Formats: sequence, C-alpha cells, structure tokens
Amino acid sequence: MAHINENFRKLQAGYLFPEIGRRVKAFSEANPNAPIIRLGIGDVTLPLAPAVVAAMHEAVDEMGTAAGFHGYGPENGYDFLLEPIVEHDFRARSVEISTDEVFVSDGSKQDSGNIQEIFGQDCRIAVTDPTYPVYVDTNVMAGRTGEADEQGRFEGIVYLPSTAENDFMPGPPDQTVEIAYLCSPNNPTGAVASRENLEAWVAWARKNDAVIIFDAAYDAFIQDPALPHSIYEIEGARECAIEMRSFSKRAGFTGVRCAYTVVPKELTGSTLSGERVALHDLWSRRHATKFNSVSFVVQRAAAAAYSPEGRKQTAEQVAYYMANAAQLREGLGAAGFKLFGGEHAPYIWMQTPAGLSSWDCFDRLLNDANVVATPGSGFGASGEGYIRISAFNSRENVEEAVVRIRDTFAG
Repeated sequence: MAHINENFRKLQAGYLFPEIGRRVKAFSEANPNAPIIRLGIGDVTLPLAPAVVAAMHEAVDEMGTAAGFHGYGPENGYDFLLEPIVEHDFRARSVEISTDEVFVSDGSKQDSGNIQEIFGQDCRIAVTDPTYPVYVDTNVMAGRTGEADEQGRFEGIVYLPSTAENDFMPGPPDQTVEIAYLCSPNNPTGAVASRENLEAWVAWARKNDAVIIFDAAYDAFIQDPALPHSIYEIEGARECAIEMRSFSKRAGFTGVRCAYTVVPKELTGSTLSGERVALHDLWSRRHATKFNSVSFVVQRAAAAAYSPEGRKQTAEQVAYYMANAAQLREGLGAAGFKLFGGEHAPYIWMQTPAGLSSWDCFDRLLNDANVVATPGSGFGASGEGYIRISAFNSRENVEEAVVRIRDTFAG
C-alpha cells in the first residue's frame, strides 16, 4: 500500500489564493454581469516592456536556426543574465556577489518553498506573522511542525507578530531557532525593513549560528534609496543569509517565470557530528538534480530588463503601480480607513472597518462593492482584522475601487 505523506493533512484549508479564486468564481457564476475589480492576488496587469518583447522575439528567431539553437542550458543560468544581475542588483549598491553564487530559477515562490530541503528535519523556523503562506506550508509538508492550533499557528514554528506598534517589521526572536524567513518589502503588509532592523537580524543570526532566508521579490518598489534593497548591504550578512529575487513584479514576469537565489560560498550549516558544510554546495546539488534551467528565450528576456531601454521601461511600470498605491492610500485614507504600506510596496494593508473579520470583510467587498481583496487572516493569525489591497490594475479600476469601497462602508 502506498502511504501518503501525513504532513499534508496538517494543512487545514486550501492554499489561500486558490481559495479566493474559488469564491470569486462562485460569485461570478451567480452574478455574471457583476463588474468585478480584482485587487486580490498580486498579479501584474501591464503588458511586457517593449525591450523585453523584442529580446524574446530575437531569441525565438535564434532558436529557429541550426547555429543558434540552444538545448539544456547551464543549471545556474547563462552568463548573459548572471553578469547584469551581479552588476545592477548588487555591485551598483556596493555589494560584491560572484556569478557562481547566483542560481537562476523559474520563480521565487518555488525557491522559497524548495530551499527548506537543504536543512535538517530538526531545524526550527521562525516567521513574521502575517507572512507569505509558502514559508509555513512547505515546512509543514516537510514534517518540521506539529498540528495547528485554533488560530492556525503550527506547533514548532516561532511566530513573530508584525503589528502597527513595531511598524510591521519585528526584530529577532528571543528563543532558539535555526532558520528565519524575512520578506522586505513585505508581502502582505507593504512594510520595508530599515537598516537598523536588518542589522539586528544579522547580528542575531551570526550570534546564534542561524540562517536568514531573505525574500526581496519586491525590491524594485522601494522608493527611498537609503533603505536596503539587499540584506547583503549589511556587514556580515554573507555569513548568515540566503537572498531571493524575482522578475515577476519588477518586470511583469508573473506569466513568463524567472527569478534567482543567491547563496554565498562562506555560508555554512552543520552536520550532526559538527562538521561545517557550505550551503552553496548543497543548493547547487539540489538545483542540478531537480531543475533543468530556465529556457534560453526567457533568460534573454530577463537580461533585456537590465538594458538601458529595459531598465527605463520596467521602472516606468513600477512607477505606474506605485501611483496606483498612492491613489489607494490617499482615497481610502481620506475616507477614514486606517491604512499601512503602499509607500515602498504595491500593497495596502487596511484595517477592516466596523470590527469585521478578514473573511467577512472580503465577502462584503465582493458582494456589495464587487471588489476582490485578500483577507489578512489568510497570511497568519496576526493578519486577522486586516485585508490586503493590491495596486496591480489599471488606474481607472483603482479609482473606481476607491469609490466603491468608500461607498460600501459609508455611514
């Protein structure tokens, strides 16, 4: 008999975003003429930048020739992509990363879920709460937790509440953990870590021989150049941190799929006998075994995002979404809603009005305003009483959504 992995049964409900999709689908089928505005799932809406499209066309044409055809690519990625990554994402901010420390992949979601495979089953993890669900769910699937309590918190995970009092960026835990997940700019709260916050985390990790998994998928949305874009801007971070970045939001690649993870060579973990082992080597082995590289066409497209035209065009797209976020902040703020985020990230974190629960607010917005948001409780217990509103849509829809949300809760 083929026994199942019992850890999957610990997950109390379906993954958050498919659950939202199911509810929206049911509403749409019952109300086929409802003019739904989708500000829930963080999916981009603008078309690919012209420089990216041109590079894809050129790459496809190249693949159609005997001389230009490419089969399996290098596991870590082609040099034509690795080199601009190092130059523009790191060296431009005085951070030294070598190309062989970069691993190109088909998404940060996958990387953030897969990275736990290189760590021991007895490693205890910490997450900020609310948090991106993949961090928790994949560790539950791997067997690192016990059952969930009535609030949905799993035994064996250290939850660090992210609240207005700590600017939604908590400091390190005061108990022993081996792995900590951080996301800045944060999904879902839209908060961004200060240099002082990251310095505290790096100091903690080095003191406690812990590893920080730093998700910087939204770094392009940081508006203040003084704020850290990379954890490697903090001295000592190469000895304690893994960083992940994505082209999904910065270049509109949600449907194209390209990302990368950086694992510095001096970052190590320990065997049961105390031997130090480079995590870079473990991730490289995992990557080569379970992944066959991102397609040549997609990597050419990603490299084009670093060209002068590509950087200008993708920056304009980011600016468009941030203008949407500003519209949401200003419009809903003027209407009296309590808001956070939206200044360095494409997400508004809004306190639910009238004491509604997160899912009740979701249903109210869907049924009465025909607006889709994301219930904060889907990101963790500390997200209860909030909803996340995405800035990924047209300016017209964002403006209309502000009016509908305001009118739904008026009076």
